[in-house]
Amino acid sequence: MQAWDVSLIGVPTDVGAGARGASMGPEALRVAGLTARLQRRGQRVHDRGNLAGPPNPWLPAEQGYRHLDEVIAWNQRVHDAVYAELQRGHFPIMLGGDHCLAIGSISAVARHCRAAGKTLRVLWLDAHTDFNTQLLTPSGNLHGMPVACLCGSGPQALTHLSGVCPALQPAWLRQIGIRSVDEGERCLVEQAALAVYDMRHIDEAGMRATMQAALAGLDEGTHLHVSFDVDFLDPEVAPGVGTPVPGGATYREAQLCMEMIADTGRMASLDIVELNPALDVRNKTAIAAAELVESLFGKSTLIRRQG
Repeated sequence: MQAWDVSLIGVPTDVGAGARGASMGPEALRVAGLTARLQRRGQRVHDRGNLAGPPNPWLPAEQGYRHLDEVIAWNQRVHDAVYAELQRGHFPIMLGGDHCLAIGSISAVARHCRAAGKTLRVLWLDAHTDFNTQLLTPSGNLHGMPVACLCGSGPQALTHLSGVCPALQPAWLRQIGIRSVDEGERCLVEQAALAVYDMRHIDEAGMRATMQAALAGLDEGTHLHVSFDVDFLDPEVAPGVGTPVPGGATYREAQLCMEMIADTGRMASLDIVELNPALDVRNKTAIAAAELVESLFGKSTLIRRQG
């Protein structure tokens, strides 16, 4: 992994989630030693502190959305902060916060890739496809809608955040670890032809073959963005999440996933989201997430030669 100027951007809000607590995620990751782990991998770390935004009003949904104005405000701040770091040539790491914030971060990455003439590939590591809409959502929580918004289905203030709608073509996305999809959402995922490597696929093919397929076609012109929802992991590994789903990636499967991403040398931006310290056990989930991020930046048991 090359040495980057890595910029940590804390986004302390759970405004898009159904459970309170993800707003404390950035500090939990810092307590877990994320900065020191990245520095051990040769990275130059700049902690930009936390963004500020509106509080969570904790209100019911209106017209299929909960807290839409607040979600828009937070995502605009995320977009601007991530884009500014990319313009500096830095590697932005967005410390969430809930997964609705990926609308802002990936919109910024998409804008950057257009300007730089780069091909964008997004790896979405998650238990959920997050492809809901206001017409189908059972809750109205916008952390279940970021992929749909990025692909052009949602409120205009979110779908046009990158300057172009859609910000993300479904063909640019690979979803890994999926094991919970709402009934109506399943039809939308099928219609959009999303590349989804669910847990059944991983069970049958193994993580190595899954990642080989998900990473196929990357070249020197590719900007690889990883959106890491910690509920990608099995709850035994990561209890501190608001929407746990049994049967997720084991610690070893996740380590292989991260190490294979690192081997590509193409990752250039990252989200870490949905860590909920209020539901965690002695910061276990934050520590696991920080360890896995260290693997994303090249930590491995042995020196492995590529090629």
